[in-house]
Amino acid sequence: MPSELVPLPGSDRDAPPGTRVGDADPRERLLVSIVVRRVPAPPVDADLPEEPAERRAAHVAAFGADPADLDAVAAFARDAGLTVESADAARRTVIVSGTAARMSAAFGVTLGTFRHDGATFRGREGVLHVPAALADVVEAVLGLDNRPQAHSRLRRGPTIPENELPAADAEAGGGRRTLAAAAPVPTPLWATQVAQLYDFPTGVTGAGQTIALIELGGGYRDSELARYFAKAKTSAPTVLSEPVDQGANKPGADPGADGEVMLDIEVAGSAAPGATIVVYFADNSDRGFLDAVTTAVHDQVHHPSVISISWGGAESTWTRQSLTAFDGAFADAARLGITVLAAAGDHGAGDGVTSDALVHADFPASSPRVVACGGTVLVAGGGAIVSEKVWNSGDGWATGGGISDVFDVPDYQQTVKLPTSLNADKRVGRGLPDVAGNADNASGYLILVDGQWAPIGGTSAVAPLYAGLVALLNEGLGSPVGELNTALYAVPDTAQGTVFGDVTAPGDNSTPRTKDTGPSRKGYHAADGWDPCTGLGSVRGTALLEHLRQAL
Repeated sequence: MPSELVPLPGSDRDAPPGTRVGDADPRERLLVSIVVRRVPAPPVDADLPEEPAERRAAHVAAFGADPADLDAVAAFARDAGLTVESADAARRTVIVSGTAARMSAAFGVTLGTFRHDGATFRGREGVLHVPAALADVVEAVLGLDNRPQAHSRLRRGPTIPENELPAADAEAGGGRRTLAAAAPVPTPLWATQVAQLYDFPTGVTGAGQTIALIELGGGYRDSELARYFAKAKTSAPTVLSEPVDQGANKPGADPGADGEVMLDIEVAGSAAPGATIVVYFADNSDRGFLDAVTTAVHDQVHHPSVISISWGGAESTWTRQSLTAFDGAFADAARLGITVLAAAGDHGAGDGVTSDALVHADFPASSPRVVACGGTVLVAGGGAIVSEKVWNSGDGWATGGGISDVFDVPDYQQTVKLPTSLNADKRVGRGLPDVAGNADNASGYLILVDGQWAPIGGTSAVAPLYAGLVALLNEGLGSPVGELNTALYAVPDTAQGTVFGDVTAPGDNSTPRTKDTGPSRKGYHAADGWDPCTGLGSVRGTALLEHLRQAL
């Protein structure tokens, strides 16, 4: 390693899971994103203009990258024999390409080839290195390691023949009942029915709003979307795809990822059929994930007002540099008036980590700038909610939630009675989720994907559902709600029962020992008010809109 290189703080990474089968091909061409710091001493609370174009320009000047820093990073890359593909002050990112051999030399790292669960990928362990002059300039170097970073947060049920689907305009919960008690039981629902049960506002469709969906694989077919929305008896939204880096709309290549893409589009589009939905496709690596987020946040063509993320991973699986870079992107979104929502996880308090018996929060849901979306079991009868409880199927599938090991308690949660972490350190940190919604497979969303109809559950469905609600709120208010958590936690006690359906029925997000979840773990319990399973509860859209109008 050249003596002029020094360790990059936060870049330390554990060896990838699986088997190392050799060194990376030195001739392989890599795409790497270098995230740089903000301009030195950015204002703590800049007063940005209201007009969108002026606001973005002022934001770049106050919180973007210093052009001199971008130039310094680009010069280093060229001196190392790398090609500078782009440099963006708003995204604070310099994208470079080059062979694995030159990348290894430039960042003082050894790259290997690994195999795990049938996938082959490039990986590394230990720290990265940068020139000493750039140690305070560079925040993150992403893309040298392209191990799969995130998992989708869904669970797919059995296929249903199209002629056996319930009518989309039927009364929710008007079907199957138990014989003994003649009581409603969970049954698959159309997303439009769930929106009605949660009293999403009428008279608005999300017109003039753009919902950004972040996807790390899979794809959609326009013909299949048209078929779905016709069957759902609702107008079809405008759906566009935006490739990011090496990502692309590739339906059929990965059926599991297709399920995520179609779930997100069909749920968000059902809730807000007048909105435009832009799907940002990237590869499933920390670099691809971040580039998709920053591309959406700073997209000056489509101007998203809400971003939905249904992919994530336990905080412990991320490098500190990645956590910092993503949280910075979400801070940009908040200042630009963009609401970000993310699924809170589908494997209970342990979040699917199999290497230890600790509890883990899911990221990016654990970012304080993100509305974390947990899961419930929703039972309807006669077109109304009969009951709602914590989603826990008892087989390792359960809503994520808990206390962050990374992020401190944000200002908006200072008045919430947060529990300590179930881990031995009993840490008090950012609590998640913030809200919850229908996620159990038994009451799952009827979705068409790759020619098949099936109910799909998981917190993956909750993020796009509430993204659709945000689009409705933005239209109804005439301006974006932006960072929604501050407003959610500011709902006064006297209005809590109107704005939220508090989920208090006995339940928790504990999990038994399974292949997917690892050791059995205790979980957090439902309680009055906020809790680490369902947050503030499920949202009543019309009441929230009225609260926001009064708060303006």
